[in-house]
Amino acid sequence: MKTDIEIAREVRLREISEVAASVGIPQSSLEHYGRYIAKVPESLIDEEKVRNSKLILVTAITPTKAGIGKTTVSIGLALGLNRIGKKAICALREPSLGPCFGVKGGAAGGGYAQVLPMEKINLHFTGDFHAVTSAHNMISALLDNYIYQHKEEGFALKEVLWKRVLDVNDRNLRNIITGLGAKTDGCVSESGFDITPASEIMAILCLASDLDDLRRRIDNITLGITIDNKPFKVKDMGVGGAITVLLMDAIHPNLVQTTEGTPAFVHGGPFANIAHGCNTVLATKMAMSFGDYVITEAGFGADLGAEKFYDIKCRKAGLSPALTVIVATAQGLKMHGGVPVDKIKEADAEGLAKGLANLGRHIANLQAYGQTVVVAFNRYSSDVDDEIAIVRDYCSGIGAGFAVNNAFSEGGKGAEELARLVVDTIENKPSEPLKPAYEDGDSIRSKIEAVCRKVYGAASVTFSKTAEKMLARISEFGMDSYPVCIAKTQYSFSADQKLYGCPEGFNINIRDLVINSGAEMIVAIAGDIMRMPGLSKSPQAERIDIIDGKIEGLS
Repeated sequence: MKTDIEIAREVRLREISEVAASVGIPQSSLEHYGRYIAKVPESLIDEEKVRNSKLILVTAITPTKAGIGKTTVSIGLALGLNRIGKKAICALREPSLGPCFGVKGGAAGGGYAQVLPMEKINLHFTGDFHAVTSAHNMISALLDNYIYQHKEEGFALKEVLWKRVLDVNDRNLRNIITGLGAKTDGCVSESGFDITPASEIMAILCLASDLDDLRRRIDNITLGITIDNKPFKVKDMGVGGAITVLLMDAIHPNLVQTTEGTPAFVHGGPFANIAHGCNTVLATKMAMSFGDYVITEAGFGADLGAEKFYDIKCRKAGLSPALTVIVATAQGLKMHGGVPVDKIKEADAEGLAKGLANLGRHIANLQAYGQTVVVAFNRYSSDVDDEIAIVRDYCSGIGAGFAVNNAFSEGGKGAEELARLVVDTIENKPSEPLKPAYEDGDSIRSKIEAVCRKVYGAASVTFSKTAEKMLARISEFGMDSYPVCIAKTQYSFSADQKLYGCPEGFNINIRDLVINSGAEMIVAIAGDIMRMPGLSKSPQAERIDIIDGKIEGLS
């Protein structure tokens, strides 16, 4: 089979104005970024149409090094729905340069189920990531300058909470010292970098309801703690307007197209292991304003992305999915069943059957939220019918729908079975209103414990001294009403990435808490998860190149 980038180059793209017109988006509203990309103003969101549109969440079993193909399924489902006569649009996250050049090589789908133009989407796109990075680091520069310029007046922060960000995997920047040199070079201080998808500015962009809300949230960002134990915020420096100016273009959702010419909104890009893992509320609502069926995804496995989609995004935006699709693969199930990674392409019914416990826990979790669940079995060329039948029978036994997805190799045609199942399920057994894992009025400690116990299956939850200190501070600042966003490994229900399958009896240790008062959530750091990833011994960057004027190595 051809590579992703070869397939992408062979697609004859439609002019973006034609793509927009196909779902009723007026051409006069488009802000063009070339012939095939446009930004769409959020003023076109129609809340009545949003209420009538059917929102479908695509999530997955716990991911493995073998991959799951969640984005491919999301795009494929949109293609399949359009093939059977439905008006479907997908709403996805923007790729980060970190994984593109580090692990994945791209994140625009795969095979014959991609969003295009994939090279631009995977690289600089419309500059949204750069705008977030610049806005975040502008706050850092302004804060350092404020401390420097006002120190002679007696101003000082007991603790600086705001770090810097960069959309590159760089472990050397996790912990740094700034301000070295002469007195005029600033005040010496400890700092560090997170990756841009973990930026609070990214979270704010993804959760903001409009430009005014964006400004309000930016003003409310907590940067540090004053000598008298008060939060020091962006509004205290009077620079919220300047930061908002840097994001005026970034806030508008990006319209692109699939390999079969259907519309797709790609906007915002937080990771689900270190942030809340969902595309922007604005892009989702924009898609729901023009599509009868809207497919969106949440990052990594359902314990991370789906939980945060329900407990953070839906809670804040007033959304409730009609259905949740969970993606599984034979290779992924085998790894969770204890099969070595070099053997997962071989037939192993016993190993696959053992791995079904991982799928089962995820489905039970989703059902506890009131969701009707169907399983999309993402088929690979090495899969055998007997093993697929085992998964089908298992799903039937626990009351979950099942369909094989072949969108990677066949495009929309290969997703028709899944599309028909989705439509039939929504028409006959739609999801109930969401039942969150916790209530707004619960304490932050209780919210963290609820997610760890109910969703992850932890036997116990402990808090470091640093985390205990932050819990007290959060309560003192009146922030207990915020939802929680737990940062932990994506490779396990636990905080130990080596515990595959369906582990039990484990402890989750919360080592720190991060106040995101602008995004209006509390980030809990579990285990040894890092919010600035490192590069592998052989990063994907070694395989990305320009050959005869064409980019190679993106997938």
